Amino acid sequence: MGLSAAPFQMFGPSHKLVLFLIVAVPLALSLLARLVRSASLERALCWAFALIIGGCWACWYVVFAQKGWLDRGNAMPLDLCSWAAIATIIALIGRSQKSYELAWFWAMAGTVQGIVTPDIPFDFPEFRFIEFSLFHGGIIAAVLFLTLGLKMRPYPASIPRVIGWSFVYMAVAGVTDWVFKVNYGFLRAKPSHASLYDLMPDWPWYIGVVVVLAIASVFICYAPFFLADSIVWLRKRHQPISSP
Repeated sequence: MGLSAAPFQMFGPSHKLVLFLIVAVPLALSLLARLVRSASLERALCWAFALIIGGCWACWYVVFAQKGWLDRGNAMPLDLCSWAAIATIIALIGRSQKSYELAWFWAMAGTVQGIVTPDIPFDFPEFRFIEFSLFHGGIIAAVLFLTLGLKMRPYPASIPRVIGWSFVYMAVAGVTDWVFKVNYGFLRAKPSHASLYDLMPDWPWYIGVVVVLAIASVFICYAPFFLADSIVWLRKRHQPISSP
């Protein structure tokens, strides 16, 4: 813990700045990429995002190991944001459509909630605040850049794939929680910090609520693309047919 670090203040100045940058940075970089239209620039930005996410993850392990903070409840990459990070890095480096789909839905439905209600004890400039903000914010910013800057997007077929992989994640996390008595995915207990779980019923009933909300979130995250496709379809339908 840094000597000058104060307890984390949700929606305090540091938190608000992080939330602003998560949106502003990918918007600016997306505009730059569209204006310049350079494959080299796009590749460099993708690698920069990937290195930031991967570098933060590596630093987390190094610092937590040095501080003695690592345990079986946090050392395994079995929280949803870790899976979102892996999918995002693969999408950034390989432009994989299926990895992008997972990254989009998991980042928008899960990582966004994590950065809005972060589980960190201290504010800037403590290490955990910086690492958490860069890692989780980097995932969201990278996915926004892939979407707005590189014009990647999910499709209707993405929805069942993402739901299926989400159940795979729950199964893996659930088995791990049962075997090792840990709490990945918050499947054994609610998080100790303030979150949406506070509004849900007690264990195990909140798990059913989470499943319903997760499926609903997938459709909500797809809604902007559905609306955009609908507008295009309506315009084409009402476009006058030119005579031969």
